[in-house]
Amino acid sequence: MTIAPSSSSIPLIDHAIPVFRPYSGEEEIQAVAEVLRSGWWGQGPKTVEFEQRFSAFVGAKYAVSLNSATAALHLALTVAGVEGGEVITTPMTFVSTNHAVLYNHATPVFADVQADTLNLDPEQVERKITPRTRAIVVVHYGGRPADIDRLTEIARAHNLILVEDAAHAAGSSYHGRPVGSISPLTCFSFHPVKNLATGDGGMITLDNPEWDARLRRLRWVGINKDTWVRSRDKDSAGYAWEYDVDEAGYKYHTNDIMSAIALVQLQRLPQTNARRREIAALYQAGLSDLGWLELPPLVPEDCVSAQHNYVVRCANRDKLADWLREHRVATGMHYTPNHLHAMYKPYVTEPLPVVEREWLRLLTLPLYPALTDGDVQYIIDVIRAYHA
Repeated sequence: MTIAPSSSSIPLIDHAIPVFRPYSGEEEIQAVAEVLRSGWWGQGPKTVEFEQRFSAFVGAKYAVSLNSATAALHLALTVAGVEGGEVITTPMTFVSTNHAVLYNHATPVFADVQADTLNLDPEQVERKITPRTRAIVVVHYGGRPADIDRLTEIARAHNLILVEDAAHAAGSSYHGRPVGSISPLTCFSFHPVKNLATGDGGMITLDNPEWDARLRRLRWVGINKDTWVRSRDKDSAGYAWEYDVDEAGYKYHTNDIMSAIALVQLQRLPQTNARRREIAALYQAGLSDLGWLELPPLVPEDCVSAQHNYVVRCANRDKLADWLREHRVATGMHYTPNHLHAMYKPYVTEPLPVVEREWLRLLTLPLYPALTDGDVQYIIDVIRAYHA
């Protein structure tokens, strides 16, 4: 650590600390090199292997790999049949969650969140149900599982489809069940800063064979046999030519370069998620006595969080962010509630007091597997030196 001019007695660290950082090693490099040398770069055997391993990892019958979680959400809501209806959703999320509703020509209906977890409040969801409601989309904020049991009860009572946005929750579990094996459709993200990162990518897990078949067509512009399948249709060299298209799909498929990275990342996901939880525990221990700083609530013993992020709350969020920046520590804010964005204001029918109060206090601290204990302690010391 190098001593440099600072606005406090804490010496400035000799490197900048980002909020998130991708985590990889030589294994990912070797995996990509293998694909490059194979001559098959598109969607092929590595993608098939990743889908099989991921479905086994979460305990689902099927896993459909895509080029983003946005694509996953779009197609999940397509097979859920929401077009022309309403989808009850959270405002506390990245905009992709709710863009996917609009892509399906449906109406987003925003429900408020729980003050402690920032997850969708089931009681507020139930209030929003109308004869036009087709589905509920729930986000596991920060990787902490939402109240899936109660939301499932509500969905079944009203004949609705529950879709989980698990972009933060690869490796989370709820009452002993892996996220991805519980609801009819679960969508994951493999964006560069996610827990399982491939450069980009997404996945839908499900148990419905008809939906699985349709999703595979929709991700490849509606074609009923993708290139890899057609390459194996005949023993002779070259591709079988025959395929059919019975509905317009999208170019949402992934490729074997990303899938090769994903296979390595999936293998080490339990360890990297465990490291994330270790870092969160260090923050909890080092900051818990600060009366002006509110820490995330503890996760119930029968649940496991993937711990995608670590979000604190305080009255002077922006000033604390400036203080940390002066000390070479980056922070983030997740998220501006979607219903406050200009394009979503026409869909707002009533105030959402909890989310509108809480988002003004949120600050995301650095959290990624390569963050050292020394860096975490430095961040804690800088926060403790701040005078609220």
